[in-house]
Amino acid sequence: MTTFEERGAVHAFRDDALGEHDAVGLAAAIRRGEVSAAEAARDAAERVRSVEARLNAVQTHADVPAHVGGAGGAFAGVPTFVKDNTDYRGLPTGHGSAAFTPAAARRHAPFARQFLSTGVTVLGKTRLPEFGFSPTTEYEGAEPVRNPWNTGYSAGGSSGGSAALVAAGAVPIAHANDGGGSIRIPAACCGLVGLKPTRGRVVANAQGRQLPLDVVSDGIVSRSVRDTAAFLAAAETYWRNPKLPPLGLVEGPSGRRMRIGFLLDSPNGVPSDTTTREAVTETVVTLERLGHTVEPVELAIDPRFTEDFLTYWGLLSFLLGVTGRTLGADFDRRRMDGLSRGLREEYVKSWRRTPGVLRRLKRTREAYAAAFRGFDLVLSPVLAHTTPPIGHLSPAVSYPTLIERILAYVAFTPVDNVVGTPSISVPAPGATEDGLPVGIMFSGRPGSERALLEVAFELEADRPFRRIQDV
Repeated sequence: MTTFEERGAVHAFRDDALGEHDAVGLAAAIRRGEVSAAEAARDAAERVRSVEARLNAVQTHADVPAHVGGAGGAFAGVPTFVKDNTDYRGLPTGHGSAAFTPAAARRHAPFARQFLSTGVTVLGKTRLPEFGFSPTTEYEGAEPVRNPWNTGYSAGGSSGGSAALVAAGAVPIAHANDGGGSIRIPAACCGLVGLKPTRGRVVANAQGRQLPLDVVSDGIVSRSVRDTAAFLAAAETYWRNPKLPPLGLVEGPSGRRMRIGFLLDSPNGVPSDTTTREAVTETVVTLERLGHTVEPVELAIDPRFTEDFLTYWGLLSFLLGVTGRTLGADFDRRRMDGLSRGLREEYVKSWRRTPGVLRRLKRTREAYAAAFRGFDLVLSPVLAHTTPPIGHLSPAVSYPTLIERILAYVAFTPVDNVVGTPSISVPAPGATEDGLPVGIMFSGRPGSERALLEVAFELEADRPFRRIQDV
């Protein structure tokens, strides 16, 4: 058995103002006066410095952390980071791309304002793959973001920088967003909780509002279920969508037993690897022991779904190539990375399919709703196989090989983005032979975040999630 250090693992936990607190615990300590917000920000910045050379997770540090003394909010004084595809006043928004030189944002994006309303102290911005297209945070001409559990492996994407910092204990929570799995994938890779909210649960993402089909939702990655629950409750006090049922603060499991369907393989036939299947089947046994009814379910989506989603993905890359000068005057689409270029070039060959693609993607909600008849939630893998090593999904890999590898990996998460339904990744018990976490995923009907959080709380209580500082 290799040791923690021999696996190339790294964490920042130490005896300082942050201690082993999650965000809820740290905010409570600040309210009680046991530590100050300034001390928390200082010690978090030191933690980030202690791991950054090995993780490469930070895009930009804020010169002066944005904290207002005496500010309220559920997370008042909790240090955090914003993902670098969301405008934060005074900091550049680079979208992970080398195709342009970003200028400092003049104002906060709408979601950044909602995030700030929770009282957080922003220390800077985290890295993501170019325009969030990849399920790993890697680059053609820069160091990748590395997984703190084993730095030879991917931290996931596209919220890989945020996930790496939270998993390593540098900050308790960090901003993430999800257009095809980009909250849930890095949460699964890094042993975190990652909930993609229902479309419209939080304020609309600036990029998503402009899309023909809005697939993007914002949220956080966290080390505890209660942090994710507290974030959603706090966000709702800033703005609540009247078209969705109110959520409020979910504080633990409920007494009601649920009927839960489960999938082992992708609806489009991509098989899961042995370790991933075992994580799901072990969770089925646990849920049944806890009194839930768990049965196999079939999600009969259109067999063209994967191809259609890939075409839509290509449309987004094509649109960025056309409109890139709105991001920076020197934007040059030829400097986009191999994945972005490949997506765009393939889309140009098949652009005439776009109307049919959009119609079929929008109809996915019908098959999704049919699968949920008689079920409260659906359990599945987050990813079809365990976390790959650095380089396996690099944008430097030839496009045909790369896209084949991505489609064999990201086989479950995009459905919830297309339908707009909520979905949560939580760590499964155990780990891979290389010490890496494995994630499992629950998905629900629109507005069913409460049920997702309740079952996640129950699993966390039954078998607490592995902690990197204990390994």
